[in-house]
Amino acid sequence: MPVTPPELPRTVGALRASGHELRAVKHEIRDNLLAALRAGRDPWPGIVGFGDTVVPQLERALIAGHDLVLLGERGQGKTRLLRAIGNLLDEWTPVIDGSEIGEHPYEPITPASIRRAAELGDELPVGWVHRSHRYTEKLATPDTAVADLIGDVDPVKVAEGRSLGDPETIHFGLVPRAHRGIVAINELPDLAERIQVALLNVMEERDIQVRGYTLRLPLDVLLVASANPEDYTNRGRIITPLKDRFGAEVRTHYPLELAPEIDLVLQEAVLAAEVPRHLVEVVARFTRLLRDSSAIDQGSGVSARFAVAAAETVAAAALRRAALVGEERAYARPVDLESVPAVLRGKLEFAAGEEGREDDVLEHLLRRATADTARFALRGVDLDELAVEVSTRPVRTGERVPARDVVAALPQVEALTEIAARLGAGGTEAPGPMASAAELALEHLFLTRRLAKDTTDDGDTVSYG
Repeated sequence: MPVTPPELPRTVGALRASGHELRAVKHEIRDNLLAALRAGRDPWPGIVGFGDTVVPQLERALIAGHDLVLLGERGQGKTRLLRAIGNLLDEWTPVIDGSEIGEHPYEPITPASIRRAAELGDELPVGWVHRSHRYTEKLATPDTAVADLIGDVDPVKVAEGRSLGDPETIHFGLVPRAHRGIVAINELPDLAERIQVALLNVMEERDIQVRGYTLRLPLDVLLVASANPEDYTNRGRIITPLKDRFGAEVRTHYPLELAPEIDLVLQEAVLAAEVPRHLVEVVARFTRLLRDSSAIDQGSGVSARFAVAAAETVAAAALRRAALVGEERAYARPVDLESVPAVLRGKLEFAAGEEGREDDVLEHLLRRATADTARFALRGVDLDELAVEVSTRPVRTGERVPARDVVAALPQVEALTEIAARLGAGGTEAPGPMASAAELALEHLFLTRRLAKDTTDDGDTVSYG
């Protein structure tokens, strides 16, 4: 938890003397965003694949001071992008110390704070809030109540002797408590329509109504939301008056190119073993082929989380294999890709009529991804000599074949040096990288029908001519 710097002012008088100026939260975000752009700093660290498409639209919306909704299919980084907006807030902001909703010392808005400010004057105590506490996120669920978002009458306060008409009997909900910050609502269409109605006044008139009692609070919030296009027909919709109040609707997408897809997997995956880039590329290509396949329900999408989970599965398979064969260094090889379809099949929605063909579809697309990766990585390498040598001296690979045995069985041909250099196995004496590179080359020869292969009774694969 960030520690408040001791030099920050502790009373409203000292705050004024320091020259601090009050800015609305949308102005604060706009100023900090423009400052980052002018300085050449990336305002969106960790956001991959949106630089020329989504990010410019988002920046224009924030500069305009619009509440906004990100519309896109699952796994497109909408929540990550919403959370990144919080980094554009000032690192520390002053609040009235003890205020229930984080009011600025210059502008108290609740009756209790207004009374304290009048009584204490320049001695009104000031606290400081870090920007990480000014971003509030709510997952919209059908059971969300108006009290959760806006507030309700607190029966304890009523029991203490206050009347129901007293505004100090109100227990504030999530939105008022995010005053001078950002409120993010994930999967907004899942919010019941009657609950969405409760947000209308917050977005337009900036007041709240609790059980018929209207409390005029000039709330200062940026309201952002995410939604899936499928939700408009499957589970709900954003009601028209609320949609009209959002100043901007920004469409997200999956990575448009292969390189950002690979970078995203490398950034997000927590790998239990070393996975070389060429295998991550296979995973990325596999994911992209799934998104283009008519056998997959594209309305549900193929989440970027699928590619991340696939890479983590490959790493886990490599670590398990290393434990089984007694290898100290777990290094992923193409044989580990075979674990992906069986483990991750449940993350996909197949199109109608594909019942019973799911495994065949996944295995076919994985072979295509492997072939495409090998073809581009080994383009220009003469593999004929390797094919000839293996045809006379078969090479055994598989889950229970240690990397050192694979390397020992390889023929001494010049092509292997080039293969090692292309696939990041050059200059290392460890057998794992070389075995991984060689297996990809052998798989390429098999897929291009220059070698054959059989599976033995114990599950090993033998490549031969």
